[in-house]
Amino acid sequence: MTLPRNSPARLRTTLAAAAALATTAAAPLQAQSPAEGAPMFTPVTWERLVDAADEPHNWLMYNGTLDSQRFSRLDHIDRSNVADLELKWAHHIPRLDRAETTPLVVDGVMFITESPSNVVAVDAATGRPFWRYDHPLPDDLRICCGRNNRGVAILDELLFMSTLDAHLVAIDARTGSLVWNREVADHRGGYSKTAAPLVVKDRVVTGIAGGEFGIRGFLDAYDARTGELEWRTYTIPGPDHPDNLTWAGDSWRTGGSPTWITGSYDPELNLVYWGTGNPGPDWNGEVRPGDNLYSDSVLALDGDTGEMSWYFQFTPHDIHDWDAIQIPVLADIELAGEPRQAMLWANRNGFYYTLDRATGEFLLGEAFAHQTWAEGLDSNGRPIRRPNTSPSRTGTLVAPIAGGATNWWSPAYSPRTGLLYVNAFDGEALFFIRDEEYVEGDTYLGGGTETPLPIDHYHSAIRAIDPATGDVRWEFPMTPRSRAGVLATAGDLVFSASVDGYFYALDAESGAPLWQISLGGRVNASPMSYAVGGRQFVTMTIGNTLYTFGLDE
Repeated sequence: MTLPRNSPARLRTTLAAAAALATTAAAPLQAQSPAEGAPMFTPVTWERLVDAADEPHNWLMYNGTLDSQRFSRLDHIDRSNVADLELKWAHHIPRLDRAETTPLVVDGVMFITESPSNVVAVDAATGRPFWRYDHPLPDDLRICCGRNNRGVAILDELLFMSTLDAHLVAIDARTGSLVWNREVADHRGGYSKTAAPLVVKDRVVTGIAGGEFGIRGFLDAYDARTGELEWRTYTIPGPDHPDNLTWAGDSWRTGGSPTWITGSYDPELNLVYWGTGNPGPDWNGEVRPGDNLYSDSVLALDGDTGEMSWYFQFTPHDIHDWDAIQIPVLADIELAGEPRQAMLWANRNGFYYTLDRATGEFLLGEAFAHQTWAEGLDSNGRPIRRPNTSPSRTGTLVAPIAGGATNWWSPAYSPRTGLLYVNAFDGEALFFIRDEEYVEGDTYLGGGTETPLPIDHYHSAIRAIDPATGDVRWEFPMTPRSRAGVLATAGDLVFSASVDGYFYALDAESGAPLWQISLGGRVNASPMSYAVGGRQFVTMTIGNTLYTFGLDE
């Protein structure tokens, strides 16, 4: 008997099969030695990473390609057959920490990070494991937002992973053996690392987390072979720099501005693009008057030296915790009849921006979600603040919430439709201010927030934005709130998920739902796609299980 698609009985059958597949996939891990199960793949050269879009069967970095479009050129799964997607295999992540991983796929081998700071290699066609690496962690971690790890980077035969104790490790991708281990910062001071690194030439570029602990943010580049530090760029200028005057007194020393999500790179311009987080303390701006550069900004850095080419600050003197750590999406578009090397950016503060990625010039900006704190943006992209929107002792109601109109979950851009797809949220919160002394290693917030209504009451949607105008072309409501990233494909599909575990495929041109399945877990990750043996798969982590879907052969 064939069960109707998405019927309760069919979904129960699918979930039961997923549990069985996940258990089967996980079982051999401890018994199998690296020598018995070393995966086979061609070394991933820098040239392959530059041309990653030409290998759509692989997913060679966190956002698929250096431009972070999160667009797959695979089109075997398309609008005509996506309704026939079926679960093919699943991988169970043994720890119950929030799973935020996007795996890599290299020539049929998948590399999955697991919370808190582990990585496993599996067969991308079946989920059968090859090896795993578990990073030992100290007991005195200082982390604000969960024991997370979002992914790895690869160069040649080395994997690079950030760890919660603020280390960067290199792992042999064939055996799972540790090659080198570098401490990036002292975790006891509130520093940690959760994001996937980015390979740039022969360097590993990697950020830092800890903005809620009064750290001083930075971005590093390490020699991929030796692990030696090649350059470090601080995201808060020191007293020898004129931009230090945007911080009152010594407030720059504990000013935050972390770099906790993966950036992008333009090989032709040799520029690394990376977003920065909130200034510290988060909500009490009285102790740090000024614009607080370079918090809540995108930085364009020379890939060889780390020297800053330009910056653009989205939210000067942020007092609402609107980190600008969203993914910089790079695309060549036509704007006002002229071709532009553009950067597309839907920001946590509620505004969408198109910037010139060569110069940092502000090209346009429009609200893409509910916001009440600004009248709009001036001709340079600086927000025009509304009065009486600062945090107060009794609470000030402002939109967006501290979690933002969007957040760290990846957007996607389709060169076929010319649209940017963003996970958007229309919420509001009461923002409070309080006095707080800085203590090294303790949280340094200066206030707090609360929503007047339960968070799931507010509107959430996948929105398609035209980067040439800032207009929202369509939206697909997500109820309850979504915390998932987005994938676009050459099959004219958009994949994403809602927080309660529904996985969706949408029409990329209209937003119409074409397929969905309930997988019963909370979602905090982003989908990706790859192919093995000519068969396309779509993978999504939901709850603490990584699910892989495909069509019948």
